[in-house]
Amino acid sequence: MNNLKKIKFFQLILFSCFSYSAFGQWQQSVGTAGLNMQSLLTNGVYNFAGGATGAYLSTDSSANYIYSNSGNDAVGPTRGFTKDNNYVYTCTSQGVFRSSDNGATWISRSIGLTNLLTHGIIKASSYLFVVGPAGVFKSTDQGDNWSSTGLSTNDVRCITAIQDTIYVGTNGVGIYKSIDWGANWIAINNGLGTATIFRAIESKGNTLFAGGQIGTGVFRSTDFGANWTLLFGGLPSGSYRGFASNSQLIVAGSFGAGVFYSIDNGNNWTAINTGLTDLTIFDLELNAGYIIAATNTDGVFRFAFSNLSLGLDELLTDDEITIFPNPTTNQITIKTDAKLIGSNYTVYDYNGKAVLIGKINSENTKIELGNLSVGIYLFSVGENLKQTFKVLKE
Repeated sequence: MNNLKKIKFFQLILFSCFSYSAFGQWQQSVGTAGLNMQSLLTNGVYNFAGGATGAYLSTDSSANYIYSNSGNDAVGPTRGFTKDNNYVYTCTSQGVFRSSDNGATWISRSIGLTNLLTHGIIKASSYLFVVGPAGVFKSTDQGDNWSSTGLSTNDVRCITAIQDTIYVGTNGVGIYKSIDWGANWIAINNGLGTATIFRAIESKGNTLFAGGQIGTGVFRSTDFGANWTLLFGGLPSGSYRGFASNSQLIVAGSFGAGVFYSIDNGNNWTAINTGLTDLTIFDLELNAGYIIAATNTDGVFRFAFSNLSLGLDELLTDDEITIFPNPTTNQITIKTDAKLIGSNYTVYDYNGKAVLIGKINSENTKIELGNLSVGIYLFSVGENLKQTFKVLKE
């Protein structure tokens, strides 16, 4: 058996022994069991969760959360988060709150809001936008003051942005956009059919995803909202309440059917629900190593990115990348095709935590593993981190 076949045979054995058990489970975040959670935010090493009892904070990749609600709304739910270079913000049943110390303390910032009940908040350019039953409000001074900026007779439930265009979903009149920071709004409902209620909207690059009401599902627009298409490809009909995305994937959370992810911009979806004790998802977020889910009745869960490497064909048929020696003691070499030079790689430990991140710098890139503990590591390499290998460090 030649070296390449030996390496890939070893990868197959590792995959068969460990992938579906060690790498396939959601883990409940300590400190959140039994809680209603509705919103999530990652701000560097700080992970925030909010819900019916207020705001919670994790500094260990969402493994553990502590109550972090001093000064924040303690009456009703914390429904959204956003951030800028100086502050973290919440939108709640009692208006907007701001923290300058990553959630240790919060102060109210709701001057100008005509209804304190708010549903969603974002930062776009130098502005803050918050939405609720009284429409859309904008702040130009980091939340110190707010002014109405349209749709005041509509219950607006969610908001996102692509560059200088703002998109909102409403409770009853579909989706709108503004290309002038809220001065004017245009209905963009072509292709939505009878769907008029949208509680989640996400921008992934220049693609929009919107979660419709019961009986519909997830809609996608690839032309800035001019046209929408209802997605299938493994995604069931239902109401969708939360999204998260990066350049590699889009994740959707449903009301009652759990979490689904796609690595082809929404054409095909895979359910990832093993270990979830509540399949009603109100929000999703991504941090350095995990997908984070906020559930209706049982708190926060995390799911390691390494779980998403599920295809044996990807492990065994792609000869553009080989890794040797395997097993190793201190160093490995990644041998690649020249066209992959400059591609990213991420190394995950047994628990799905990212322990090394770097770039392929030549056709034979050497990576030092001497500082890592003995054990099994998963390497994701190349575009969308799709080509995945497991290596044993002895």
